[in-house]
Parts: sequence; C-alpha cells; structure tokens
Amino acid sequence: MSPQSHKMAEDIVKNILFGIKKIKSKPEIVLCPPYVWLTDFSHKIKQVKWGAQDVFWESSGAYTGEISAGMLKSSGVTHIIVGHSERRGSLGETDDMINKKIRAALKAGLKTVLCVGERSRSEPDFYNFIKDELFADLAGVSGRLAKNLLIAYEPLWAIGTGDTPEPDDIFEMATYIRRNIFDILGKKAAYEIPVLYGGSVDAKNAAGFLRAKGVNGLLVGGASLVPNEFVGIVRASHGI
Repeated sequence: MSPQSHKMAEDIVKNILFGIKKIKSKPEIVLCPPYVWLTDFSHKIKQVKWGAQDVFWESSGAYTGEISAGMLKSSGVTHIIVGHSERRGSLGETDDMINKKIRAALKAGLKTVLCVGERSRSEPDFYNFIKDELFADLAGVSGRLAKNLLIAYEPLWAIGTGDTPEPDDIFEMATYIRRNIFDILGKKAAYEIPVLYGGSVDAKNAAGFLRAKGVNGLLVGGASLVPNEFVGIVRASHGI
C-alpha cells in the first residue's frame, strides 16, 4: 500500500522515467503500483510495462472488490504478481488460491510472476518447502501456457531485512527451481522460464545478484519507491 497519494505515485513514476531515459538500451522494466494508481498510468505511459500486484481467478461475476485478468489486460497491464509472501503470510493465501490465479492470468495471456521462497534456511526441509509450493501452485498449468510464466525466488527472511543470500546460494536455488520446473512442465519450460531474485534488492547489491548464474532479473520491493535507487538498480542490471 505504497505510496499513499496519487501525487507521490506520479512523482515516483516521473523521476524513474527521467532516470531511465538516459540509458540508451534498457532491460525490460515493469512497474507495479497499487490498483488505484495503476490504470491511470498504464493507459497513458508506454515507456515501461505495467503490472498488477494481484489478480482474481474468476473472469467475471459478483465478486465485490476483486479485479479479473481480463480487466487488467484491457487496461494495458502486461504482468501480474501472484503468490507474494506478504499475501501468503498476512492474508492467508493458500496454494489452491494461488494456483487458480496463475491459471486465470496465464489463460488471459498475461506474463505471470509466481513468487516462491523459504521462511528460514535453518529449517531442515526448506528446499522441500519450495518444491511443494511449485508443484501445488503450478498444478494443471500446461506447457503452452507456461511460456508466459516467470518464477521469483524471494526468501522471506531476506525481505525488508537487509539480509541477503550469497550469489552461490541464489544460483543453487535457481538451479533447484529449474529442476522442479523440468519435472512439472518439461525440459523446454525449465530452460526458458526466467528466474528472478527478490529480497532486499538495492542499487549496491543488484549487480551481484544478477551475476549469479541462472538469475534473469530482479523483483524489487521497497527500493522501487525511491526513484534514484530504482534507477541505480536498472543501471546496475545494464552494467553501467
């Protein structure tokens, strides 16, 4: 629920656009503001892509307060975040709910970012925890629809704490995720689905995360609310 005003949202977007304008060849950038600001930007601004922080699984109906994948797509939204740890933890989202959201978003042709991650590395079964999330969340997803799938590895213990995994640990987890994708969706998906890293990403550590083999991008949290910091992450991802 940030930022808290439309003016603040406008200022963040304006300053990010100004900062990335100086970068001649940019990586793919997707901004995901809250629903109340999202469509105001997605209808007008085309320099970046726009994503939603959540989606509902039904395509239409009397579901007060919910927003469908089709509604978002018709508003210029191209990406959806599903299964973020804060929704799993604070709002009680289950794997069954997440699975229905993923299938609805993929069916609508939206790029769908599935978030998975362990609570703590001290848990002896934390690898199996992520495996269980992947198998449950992607149940019934076809290889054809998986072309629009992205997986974001976001360890819960790293979100907003400043504590982050080592690059070797991220590479190991990215490899583990791809191994499970192979079992769930097949060889093609395992090689082609992008794996992102998220958790206390900032301009100083972004390049290190991206140097981890198997990582194709970043899911940025709090740093995205600070334009100079976010632009620094974009520059780091471009090797500038």
